[in-house]
Amino acid sequence: MHRRTTSLGISGRATGQAFARTQRNAGRTAASRTGELSGMKAMVLAAGLGTRLRPLTDDRPKALVEVCGRTLLEIMLERLRGFGIQQVVINVHHFADKMAEYLRAHHDFGMEIEISSEDVLLDTGGGLKKVAYFLRDGRDDAFLLHNVDVISDIDLEKMVHFHHQRRALATLAVQERKTSRYLFFDEELRLCGRRFERENKTEMVRSCPTPQALAFCGIHVISSRFLDMMSEEGAFSIINSYLRLAGQSEPIFAFRADEYYWRDLGRPENVQQAAEDMAQRKILL
Repeated sequence: MHRRTTSLGISGRATGQAFARTQRNAGRTAASRTGELSGMKAMVLAAGLGTRLRPLTDDRPKALVEVCGRTLLEIMLERLRGFGIQQVVINVHHFADKMAEYLRAHHDFGMEIEISSEDVLLDTGGGLKKVAYFLRDGRDDAFLLHNVDVISDIDLEKMVHFHHQRRALATLAVQERKTSRYLFFDEELRLCGRRFERENKTEMVRSCPTPQALAFCGIHVISSRFLDMMSEEGAFSIINSYLRLAGQSEPIFAFRADEYYWRDLGRPENVQQAAEDMAQRKILL
């Protein structure tokens, strides 16, 4: 069931402070922006149980875990808003009521937000497929998909520009770093396979003589036509759809984000490290 949370504008001290931070953050980084994301819609993936984040998630969803006094959801929404995105859908499951209450208390951060409640977890692909109706009618022919539990200063506008330049079906932010699950790309940065390190398993979906093994950042730019190309049903990983379509020669590209700060916040120690990085101004959010 989908429930729209009404956007009521901005009022109240807490929300005013949040809005002020948004404006300051946007001012720090928006000088080179050309408005490429204005009118684009986004989905924030926030439905996971947050098991790896325990005990921080014993009484709250992972999206409401705090870093330097700000929730992951607040950081994410302010970042999207700073790039000109106003319409967002968020999938929820664990402590779903707390998520809805939090958004109401903060007046949706002055954005138009819709909640997609998952009684049964649908994974990334199933969760996206459930809200296809919301993402199809954006003014841009692409939308942004972003994990709530990663923070970065990746230039989303550059990523969207890259996506449109390549006429990609989907574009995935990646870095050259260690991970337990690699994606393989060819010399043109087109997806061609993946590898699970722990299982010692490799899957190639098309010929790739010299594959580059890169780590995915949990940030996607996706063309709306992809929504009608997901044949998978129920709960499924969007990566499965990408690989199937890449095997059919559909253009799934990598956006190299090696120059940017990125951190997965899936564990308490990672949250602590992110807080230290923010305090030391290694990342400005």
